[in-house]
Amino acid sequence: MTVRTALVLTAALGAAALAAASAAASVSVLGGSAARQCFQAAESPMSPSTETLDVCDLAITAEPLTDRDLVATYINRGILRVRVGRTGDGIADFNRAIERDPTVAEAWFNRGVALMRLGSPEEAMPSFEGAVERSTNRPALAYFGRAVANEALGNMRAAYADYRRASELDPDWDRPRSELRRFQVRLPGVVN
Repeated sequence: MTVRTALVLTAALGAAALAAASAAASVSVLGGSAARQCFQAAESPMSPSTETLDVCDLAITAEPLTDRDLVATYINRGILRVRVGRTGDGIADFNRAIERDPTVAEAWFNRGVALMRLGSPEEAMPSFEGAVERSTNRPALAYFGRAVANEALGNMRAAYADYRRASELDPDWDRPRSELRRFQVRLPGVVN
């Protein structure tokens, strides 16, 4: 296996881990509305149905949502769209959320995950950086995402640092530790 193939495989595995975790970056909506149902679907591990996506559409187009709830519903619908393979539509929803409120870290994080699913680590990097800078609710995921993108781009020192930071932030999550075991750290002046 060539180094390039190993990097692509690692990036694909990392993107899969991020995709599975993206529901953890959903944004809550209060009440018994369609927007709330959309949030609950984004939180659920179940694959969304067409009807579920229709509920999200209804929330966005017909409910009198606050700006915060509208941004949250774009993010939640985006998560569901990515989950059913409509990654471009999901990215469009994350972009809408960012345009309306660029301070919501979860929009940046989920856009990074979606871009990694498309095999675009260079495009994903600013999204993961945006999530870290804006203090996402799950910083370990953002650092892990940035690590996967850095590794796919050949930035091994930065990838190592981000995997390490993800592991420090969530010591119970074994995936960053697993990734760290693949690295060999060599100190300057020390011969192995």
